[in-house]
Amino acid sequence: MSEINMQTKYSSALKQTSGGVHERWRLIKDAIARYGVVVGGLGVIVAIALIFFYLLDTGQVVFFAVATGKTISNQTVKIPEGAHIVSFAQGSPNNEGAVIYGLSDGKAVIVKHQYKVTYPGNVRLITPSLDYPMGEAPLVIDESGAALEKIAVKIGDDASTIAAKTADKIRLSHFEKEKSLFADEATVTRTDSVLEYSADEVTDILIDKDEHNLYLLSSNGHLGLFDISDKSAPNLTQEQNIVEGGYNITSVAFLNGDLSLMIGDSSGLVSQWSKVRDNLNRFAMQKIRVFKVSDKAVISINPEQRRKGFMTVDADGTLGIYHSTSEREMIKERVGNSRPVAAAISPRANALLIQSDDGKISFWKVDNEHPEVSLSSLWQEVWYESYPKPDYIWQSSSANSDFEPKYSLTPLVFGTLKAAFYAMLVAMPLALMGAIYTAYFMTPRMRQYVKPSIELMGALPTVILGFLAGLWLAPLIEEYLAGLFALLMIVPVGVMLFAYAWQYLPKTVQQNIPEGWEAALLIPVILLCGWFAFTVSVPLEALLFHGTLRDWFKNELGIGYDQRNALVVGIAMGFAVIPTIFSIAEDAIFSVPKHLTVGSLALGATPWQTMIKVVLLTASPGIFSAVMIGLGRAVGETMIVLMATGNTPVMDLSVFQGLRTLAANIAVEMPESEVDSTHYRVLFLAALVLFMFTFVFNTLAEIIRQRLREKYSSL
Repeated sequence: MSEINMQTKYSSALKQTSGGVHERWRLIKDAIARYGVVVGGLGVIVAIALIFFYLLDTGQVVFFAVATGKTISNQTVKIPEGAHIVSFAQGSPNNEGAVIYGLSDGKAVIVKHQYKVTYPGNVRLITPSLDYPMGEAPLVIDESGAALEKIAVKIGDDASTIAAKTADKIRLSHFEKEKSLFADEATVTRTDSVLEYSADEVTDILIDKDEHNLYLLSSNGHLGLFDISDKSAPNLTQEQNIVEGGYNITSVAFLNGDLSLMIGDSSGLVSQWSKVRDNLNRFAMQKIRVFKVSDKAVISINPEQRRKGFMTVDADGTLGIYHSTSEREMIKERVGNSRPVAAAISPRANALLIQSDDGKISFWKVDNEHPEVSLSSLWQEVWYESYPKPDYIWQSSSANSDFEPKYSLTPLVFGTLKAAFYAMLVAMPLALMGAIYTAYFMTPRMRQYVKPSIELMGALPTVILGFLAGLWLAPLIEEYLAGLFALLMIVPVGVMLFAYAWQYLPKTVQQNIPEGWEAALLIPVILLCGWFAFTVSVPLEALLFHGTLRDWFKNELGIGYDQRNALVVGIAMGFAVIPTIFSIAEDAIFSVPKHLTVGSLALGATPWQTMIKVVLLTASPGIFSAVMIGLGRAVGETMIVLMATGNTPVMDLSVFQGLRTLAANIAVEMPESEVDSTHYRVLFLAALVLFMFTFVFNTLAEIIRQRLREKYSSL
């Protein structure tokens, strides 16, 4: 029994010993595998880095087809022996693919990649090639041979500018071609200068497309702005910190147009800085908006070439697409399992190339057709590039491809309401007073002539009214502005004086005028008063304002005067709206049952008391409908405001400033807009807003009309 126990213990000990050996061996193999993977991974990274530096040093350029990934051509930039590439920069997209290589011997090589399209056998074939716009011989930037650690270039048709940083200096070189009058050859004039600026911490150099401004940025967030309009004497115009303390600049790029800098920092923010005028009318860099991209550092910013959008990549491998004007985040997501190290966006912003840390390049298609529009860009103030402050602006197009579209509907809505307000201010008193007199006080025989004549005014084409307003009325009011204001005082006084004199005329004269036709005598009185007001206009201005009333408004009150303005629109469009309001209101007043007016008069009320207390209350639903229909007509008017306002989308309450309405804007820009473009869609949105205006006005009018009818139906 004891032998069996001893054998059992011995067997268990053998098993434990065997198990311990296998466990130790497994741990050893795990350690070997773990370190092998680490060493292998580091080897891959080192290999990729070596390949990268090899390509960087030798300037090898690989052209490949995006659709298939197949290499089309492999070319090498002509780098002199004994030198290697230490810096690299791209030119502006307008430079047609220009890039510059800074070399270790103080020289630089400028290269353009070009593409020739042929159709052999009716098959489209693209052949890439390299071109040297400044010649194949490297350009000497630093004569001492110091390495060009950072470099930037802008290439024009006849001039090119290069800025480069060495260990202790920042140099600016300008090359300008001058063609000879007697030969086809061109001579190159060179201008060199050294910037008085510490180069120790400069990490980024940028030159704007006009070669007027040079930006020097340090990783600690310091910006130095130079005016390089005079290439021989660069001038430092501004220095400031553009990143909050404790954070560093991790990426920088120009937004399309080179008017704004997009600054990415280690906190994950991308801020937009643009030159704006300060209180002293001087340009200064100012932050106009900020995008929260990530909690990690932004390592890459790639702007779109035709719009104000940009793409970012952060240190966590997350890619985002944004639009600056609309302040929209279009997409933000992680692409693949590997960490992106470089990215590029196509000229049309419909495709991306992303290189990951495993050396692979992935191709992505992007559907981002209308990023310019958001609720804030349509209805709120937006701070546009080069503007001193946020504002409401409508400016949909420009001849410049770097243009920033401005699709604010607010000035158009404002102009629509402003035009309608001044038109109703002119039309309502005249139309309603005319309707009251015609329907209640005028004799039937005279009414037979007056009512059809006024209704006939509504048949006049609005394009004719707009034509007359723009070419005849606007210059007339500009010349006799004081006479127009004098007319508002002289005509009432003249009518009162005539009424006062009428009662003292001989009875024989009064009896010769048919009953009810006395008002017709006011026509020559009003015409005479109008003639007198415009005749004394110029002498009155010279006497009271020592010049013109327009100059007095501008000098004393700061109110400018545009020839085609809201005053002209109010008169012209009021003339067009009067027939609508008059006809409906007159019918409503005339339709008041006679027993109501007769009963009121029989009870001792005067005709005016009867009119105010009985007739107007009974006819109020119809009068209100007339006013609202006239307002709807004014809101939707197109040709008069198009031809008589200057068609300027400004937001100014002044009656002497122009405007642009929704209807006029649609009429002007719809024929020129590209089908299915953002501009095209915004115009349809403007049409929808205009429809909503008229719908709301008509709905409110109907609701109020029904309530008025219920309230006064018992009369």
